[in-house]
Amino acid sequence: MASGFFAIMDDIAALMDDVAVASKVATQKTAGILGDDLAVNAEKATGFLSSRELPVLWAITKGSFLNKVIIVPIAILLNIFFPVIIKYILIAGGCYLAYEGVEKIIEYVFHKKKEKPEVVENQNESSNPEAEKAKIKSAITTDFILSIEIVIIALGAVLNKPLTIQILTVCVVAILATVGVYGIVALIVRMDDAGYKLIKHSNNKGFLTKLGRLLVQALPVIIRILAVVGTIALLLVSGGIFAHNIDVLHHFLPEIPSMIKELLFGIVVGLIMVVIITGVKKMIPSKVKTH
Repeated sequence: MASGFFAIMDDIAALMDDVAVASKVATQKTAGILGDDLAVNAEKATGFLSSRELPVLWAITKGSFLNKVIIVPIAILLNIFFPVIIKYILIAGGCYLAYEGVEKIIEYVFHKKKEKPEVVENQNESSNPEAEKAKIKSAITTDFILSIEIVIIALGAVLNKPLTIQILTVCVVAILATVGVYGIVALIVRMDDAGYKLIKHSNNKGFLTKLGRLLVQALPVIIRILAVVGTIALLLVSGGIFAHNIDVLHHFLPEIPSMIKELLFGIVVGLIMVVIITGVKKMIPSKVKTH
């Protein structure tokens, strides 16, 4: 009986070891999307009254967990009963990521003025509940789209593994993605508040004051850096999806380093998607007017 117990423990340990290795690989493959997810949510979680930042972020985090609770079982079931669809979902998601990355580059190159972030702020503690709810809803919707890609890419990294490892790996990556991204976002959005407190505590002089000012000044810089890194990562991740799932592209220009090739694929597909989506957007209002 004791030998049976230890045999079970050995099996569990071996399974956890396999899951740990598979989760590491899957997490590396989703790193690009996580970087963009981090940049997007850091931007969406700012602009609120200081006392509302963490409650708003917690509401978005709960929404992100709910997104993954919905997405993970659907992805697993599709992989069991209709596995061919996973490849096409990956490619469709890659098109979306390429579009998002190229759109950001076009906006930057042509200096398109973005609307100022909506500041949900008021003199009292309650602020503006309607505007706050709208921003939370927008953040959760964006998270849903990115979560689909995170789950599908994580699943794609372990398709050759047994079903148990697939399920555990995808669940681990989903949890790590949510806790990791929103934990870091929480630290980022509170940087300026921590800086102001250090400045106040040190009576505006000495090392703590310098550190406080550094934290305050670093917040917008960090968000901008995350946006740039996230954009590049989006193009690389999307290009990687195309290169690994479309045979023609997989064997295209073998002499070029894979990273450059994947970046090129991401930019080209992104440009095509921008043209298509821009054309569709221009056609929709004209159709409405004719009716």
